[in-house]
Amino acid sequence: MKIPGIKTKEEQKPSRLLAIALIVVIMLFILSTAIRLVIICRPFYYAHISALALDERAGITVDEAKQAYGEMLDYCLGYNGEFRTGVLHWSEAGKAHFDDCKFLFSLDHGIMLATDVLLLAYILVMKLLPVRPAHFRGKGPAFWGGVSLMAVFVAIAAFAATGFDRFFVIFHSVLFPGKTNWIFDWDDDAIIRILPEVYFRNCGIAIVALLIIGCVAAILLDRYLRRKEK
Repeated sequence: MKIPGIKTKEEQKPSRLLAIALIVVIMLFILSTAIRLVIICRPFYYAHISALALDERAGITVDEAKQAYGEMLDYCLGYNGEFRTGVLHWSEAGKAHFDDCKFLFSLDHGIMLATDVLLLAYILVMKLLPVRPAHFRGKGPAFWGGVSLMAVFVAIAAFAATGFDRFFVIFHSVLFPGKTNWIFDWDDDAIIRILPEVYFRNCGIAIVALLIIGCVAAILLDRYLRRKEK
């Protein structure tokens, strides 16, 4: 018995535009979620404090390092309207850089929430639409979203592996065009003493690892959906 309003596969016309839109949304969802998870995972940073002797490097205790990092992160995440870095001093130029980071963190969070809503909305109404996503070479949007994003970031990771220092500079030049306040002076912004380059490298590795997991999950989901259709 056919349920009123519910479309069968034969009644829905394949739409390349819908497929491309879903591919982009899936890619942005995986990317923004991976970035957000690494950003908010404070234990990931805490594990670096003793391992890299960051407390000794800054001349503070482990608890003071956690507090300084936590207050800085709370500001960047929008949890705290006042910029603070614990017992470590900072400059206005340094704060301006964290203002830029705050904007990028908010942008990432907004993209994650938006793609969450879009994907959920599509799942809820997909059987009511007069169109369905077209398949490219027999593969659906989840497959192409996962494969495309994985290919891009594997290439980026390979480039970064050839010289992280160079990649680090290029990365900041792209995200903060025309600005140099991300180049901190230890004497003016002591927070940089507990934020070494190796920590950001490890953040990048963690993000890529989560991206790969998300991309593989999307590819397997596409395979499951195609087998279910058959």
